[in-house]
Amino acid sequence: MKTIRVMIADDHVLFRQGVATVIKQEADMQVVAEASTGTQAVEYYSAFKPDVSLIDLVMPGLEGTEVIRELRRVDARAKIIVLSTYDTHEDIEKAMSAGARGYLLKDVLAHELIGAIRGVHRGSRRVSPTVAAKLADRYQQVRLTMRELEILRLVAEGKANKEISAALQVSEETVKSHVANLLGKLGVANRTEAAAVAIRRGLVRVPF
Repeated sequence: MKTIRVMIADDHVLFRQGVATVIKQEADMQVVAEASTGTQAVEYYSAFKPDVSLIDLVMPGLEGTEVIRELRRVDARAKIIVLSTYDTHEDIEKAMSAGARGYLLKDVLAHELIGAIRGVHRGSRRVSPTVAAKLADRYQQVRLTMRELEILRLVAEGKANKEISAALQVSEETVKSHVANLLGKLGVANRTEAAAVAIRRGLVRVPF
């Protein structure tokens, strides 16, 4: 049986120790590092190479979302679960867009946490029911026109505005306007994030 090596990053000592106690009861899991700051989390990840990392969103030094981005920069295969009290649309979207594979609230039951760690380790995504409901609600709010979907598909393929303009036979100004609307509707800051969100949500299909 392969042991799942887990890192816990949370600045609340009692909570961190409680999570560690739950994990240590599992025969197939081992806590290899406990970080109390975002900076420590990045350092410990490089030092201990955990299979799954549990990251709080609010910590001294680097915030959780920055930690996620840094871990994914260091290791594109990093498997990260957010474990937080924050459940706003913005927090969830930012964490998942940064590369988190799971998002659990701190009131999660012990067996749900263990199941999530195993699931994310296998390659699946795991989110708390409350988080899933908020994600579904956010996705349902996105209503794109056929033209916006066409442009989004081309953006996801890496096409520049000039290329999109030529492909759809519309002016570059029209394309720029549509792209701006898309960024707003998807709640992202740039084209790269728009492409990532569109692919993740199944709004477009890009051949690989």
